[in-house]
Amino acid sequence: MTSPYRAVLGAAFDELHPRLRAYFDAIPAGAVGRGAGVFDTVGTPRRWLWPVLAVFARSHVMFPVWERQVPFTVENRPGSRPDGSPVVHATRVFDLRGRTARMVDAIGVDSARIDGPHLVDRLGGPVRTEARFAASVLDGGLRLRSTAVWLVVTGKRVRIPRPLAPVVVLTEGWDGESGQQRVSITVTAPIVGRVYQYAGRFRYEIINEHEEQSE
Repeated sequence: MTSPYRAVLGAAFDELHPRLRAYFDAIPAGAVGRGAGVFDTVGTPRRWLWPVLAVFARSHVMFPVWERQVPFTVENRPGSRPDGSPVVHATRVFDLRGRTARMVDAIGVDSARIDGPHLVDRLGGPVRTEARFAASVLDGGLRLRSTAVWLVVTGKRVRIPRPLAPVVVLTEGWDGESGQQRVSITVTAPIVGRVYQYAGRFRYEIINEHEEQSE
């Protein structure tokens, strides 16, 4: 099964740095992707936003914090939607001061759009937010920019009107000097400005779970 990223990027997928291609390509059956690193920053210093972020924290989406040098791990597992399209289930664990916090999401493909396939990320456990992304490759790195955002309320998707919708931007690149993958996410709301972010570096590998369990 192809990966959601390859399905959306098409030929542009091969323009990614080789180490990023390994990260974003399909995870083989029986394998899992695992990484560990440090975020330079997590959250927002604007404390008046924390009560809103606390609501999303209950569903493992965002957290009401502003911390630096936060160790984290990431685990990616392959799966599929009911329609058979590919999906990647991701869990990130943040080692915050005095506690750990978990972010969960599942990224798949929206193939029904006339302007071509887009990535769709469903965030939370249970799902509380959904975002559709346009994907592009720049200088060997991946850039995602949200084109629509929904809230999931009592199981129903409610689209946030475009003039009010936050814009989520993700960039992933390769740092050859440190031999690590770079990641950055920003969430910016109209008028308010940046409401959430995290950025850092990590190392990642694909592990055969059967071999791991037999050791």
